[in-house]
Amino acid sequence: MYLELETERLLIRPIRLDDAGFILKLVNSQGWLQFIGDRKIKTDADAAAYIQKILDHPHYYYSVYQLNNTNKPIGLVTFLKRDHLDAPDIGFAMLPEYEGKSYAYEVSIRYLQEILKLKTYTTILAITRFDNQKSIRLLKKLGMYFKEQYENNEELIHVYTMKGSE
Repeated sequence: MYLELETERLLIRPIRLDDAGFILKLVNSQGWLQFIGDRKIKTDADAAAYIQKILDHPHYYYSVYQLNNTNKPIGLVTFLKRDHLDAPDIGFAMLPEYEGKSYAYEVSIRYLQEILKLKTYTTILAITRFDNQKSIRLLKKLGMYFKEQYENNEELIHVYTMKGSE
């Protein structure tokens, strides 16, 4: 679901077509390529088409988070209902120059609090590659725990769930 939220340092808002330049930079960052995968987005037009596909999908919600003081986009928080999972999953990505400042935790906890308040979902998942230690640490800090694993294109994917959400 698309939400407009604020934290002390961040504004969270739905993704827009004019975020193409930011998306182009984010999806070609080292962390995205290593842990999420190459989306073959090489131009602003590719990024705009990628955003349009997201906006057209009825169960994919991408929200940009930006710094309150500059309005500069620095990351994404996502909420997706994937066909192969039995519940929606939360995800996050950030430009590497903003890592290590607790922005991902700040945006994720705020987003999760709002979703849980709505009482629409009884289970919330998160998925990550087994070797993405930064993501795993954040999921645990958010109160999630390991549920199961599966293989996807020869990659081992770990599924985490919220404590008490099952």
